[in-house]
Amino acid sequence: GRPMALSCAEPTCDVNHWQEAHNQARRACEESRFFEAVQLINGALEAFEQSLGADAGKGLLTDPLRFVAESSLAERPRADLAGLYATRADILLNLGGMRRASVELSAAAQLAPEDARVIALTEECKKLEQTQTDAIKEQDELATRSKIPAHLLTGFLGSGKTTLLNHILHGAHGKKYAVIENEFGEIGVDDALITRREELGAQQIIEMNNGCICCTVRGDLIKGLRSILTRTAADGQQLDGVIIETTGLADPAPVAQTFFADDFIQARMVLDGIITVVDAKHILQHLHEEKPEGVENESVEQVAFADRLLINKTDLVTAEELAEVEVELRKINRLAPITKTQNAQVDLKEILGIKGFSLDRVLEFDSEFLRDDQEHEHDATVTSVGIECGGECDLERLNAWIATLLKERGTDIFRMKGVLAVKGCSGRFVFQGIHMIFGGQPQGEWAEGEVRQNRMVFIGRNLNREELEGGFRATLVTSEADTSK
Repeated sequence: GRPMALSCAEPTCDVNHWQEAHNQARRACEESRFFEAVQLINGALEAFEQSLGADAGKGLLTDPLRFVAESSLAERPRADLAGLYATRADILLNLGGMRRASVELSAAAQLAPEDARVIALTEECKKLEQTQTDAIKEQDELATRSKIPAHLLTGFLGSGKTTLLNHILHGAHGKKYAVIENEFGEIGVDDALITRREELGAQQIIEMNNGCICCTVRGDLIKGLRSILTRTAADGQQLDGVIIETTGLADPAPVAQTFFADDFIQARMVLDGIITVVDAKHILQHLHEEKPEGVENESVEQVAFADRLLINKTDLVTAEELAEVEVELRKINRLAPITKTQNAQVDLKEILGIKGFSLDRVLEFDSEFLRDDQEHEHDATVTSVGIECGGECDLERLNAWIATLLKERGTDIFRMKGVLAVKGCSGRFVFQGIHMIFGGQPQGEWAEGEVRQNRMVFIGRNLNREELEGGFRATLVTSEADTSK
């Protein structure tokens, strides 16, 4: 290697720091620890920028070409920065981010056009870009095929994600899927809403409740994916895919990042695509909602990251309203194909096996996507209230209570769903509601020996637990007069 040279007048701890971080990043890349390598090279670039002092200019990390064009570095720092950009490009090439790697290499070539490593990586990048465009490199195709595809279902509360999941499991004849469900509510209800899942090829179901998959239970997602991979390998089974249904309040970015952050998963799974389900009736009010400072709008993030957009419940809006929804979605996401659906009925070829997720596309609108220290804050006023109790509901009282509740608090109740025991009804009564829209019907019999239990969850803003629990309990059959009705 070449002798160490300083890129500023006097030695500082920043110099040692960036060089050590750079060396660690190269080692991590050589050992296929690519996500860790990204964090290390980003840290090295930031430390290098600090070592240049106040005259460094802007965009060294985020906009390399602009930085190179506007800065006037001496020869030694130019060579050092070219080496840093080359390493970042090397890491991105291994993660599949060819387009962004090309930007880093273009900047490096302007800084050090004679550098052998920059020239070699530029040639490699061109070859990989050609391979990606023509899709002719059989080895890469086989490597991708050997990885288990993951399909991420996202969308705001009540958009129809569980309905879509049921449709996939019903329509995926002969396919074997593992399913990971994440519910924001305190108690799990979705497991009861997924119909006949064992018969439909869902090999494993992992449920994660009372936390959002993108933050508080993200570690559980990694454990769940590792568990699926380990178990299927031990059983000698080949899964056709893993379906992850997020809570309606999830930001898809940290979930998608999981497939790059964990080396074990990155080597064995590939994110096939992010499918965002949109509720045609209510999406505009959520997209336009003003959030407190520092709190992100999850609906906007879900649309922005989508590889496929499903505008669901089109039967609930007029043609003019539907056109307005499409215009608003296109302002956020220009590229994702849009499919209009009712009851989430869609040709599975349009959403599965699409190879839709592109790291390059994501890095174009979110250059911080691969950073591991991003802050993520939900709206603290949005909470869930879970109710679980025995007894039987009186259907008249239940309808009256919910009608009154939605009239008074409908705008604040984003989502409600439940499985209830209703007097005079032998089957399980499933109800679901979004804002002012409410419906329910019997769905399947109670299993032999199963306790007829009521389970329901409300998700919304400024919910009053005592009011909701008291209101529901008032619908239960309690007296002999009730029983004889």
